[in-house]
Amino acid sequence: MTTSALKGNRWLLYPKPNPQASLRLFCFPYAGGGAQSFRAWPDSLPSHVEICPVQLPGRETRMKEPAFSDVLHIVDALTPVIASHLDKPFAFFGHSMGAIIAYELARKLRREYNLQPECLFVSARVAPHLKLARPPMHNLPHDEFVQVLKDLNGTPKDVLEDKALMELITPLLRADFAVHENYTYSEEPPLECPIFAFGGLQDPEAGRESLDGWREHTQANFVKRMLPGDHFFIVSAQTLFLRMFSQELYQITRNLGSNLNSNHPRAPLLA
Repeated sequence: MTTSALKGNRWLLYPKPNPQASLRLFCFPYAGGGAQSFRAWPDSLPSHVEICPVQLPGRETRMKEPAFSDVLHIVDALTPVIASHLDKPFAFFGHSMGAIIAYELARKLRREYNLQPECLFVSARVAPHLKLARPPMHNLPHDEFVQVLKDLNGTPKDVLEDKALMELITPLLRADFAVHENYTYSEEPPLECPIFAFGGLQDPEAGRESLDGWREHTQANFVKRMLPGDHFFIVSAQTLFLRMFSQELYQITRNLGSNLNSNHPRAPLLA
């Protein structure tokens, strides 16, 4: 991947480009989150893993672009972009809304390119065929919407109390929650890649049983790990989470075996 290609891409960021990496990890944010949600990861995860946060429209460097409110529209727009970045083994990580985007992208890549990630990491999201634990919030009146945001404990208090800022970001948040809440599962054969699910022990959104449901969506191994914390345990228990995540990434690259130092990586897929 050339430096000019990286700089000219709105969707994919490479905080620390690493041409020698054996695995490329694409990271998909939670509702309201952006690429900066993963800013600490390159220094905390294995050096032979190249971190590539996905920047969705409507936030951070793409603030002026309208946010998508449907997961399949996101996947349709992202697929031809990400396809040319699959020139080495790759994995997906998604938290909450990001988990369902990563899952649907993996299925679309299988259908259209006969490619799948080495592993699909999902976090704080019920299995695709299960209903969310709480009622939809994306279309609630403003005061009720803000109260649910407070209850979820993922938005800083100073942001919630800043009326001007909330007016600016509420359309994005509503669109993101619509992505999450309006998702409808369509049946396909299970993926052939392993699925690894992370969950928070005090998370009312995605408990143990709802995470177990991801087992039905892979023909390979399924692993679940629970951590202390609520829906945003990847923030509140970040050090422990990244340590556990690192162990799993080490295992994946170890399993790649002789492909790690191959001089013949897979060719990029040109859309």
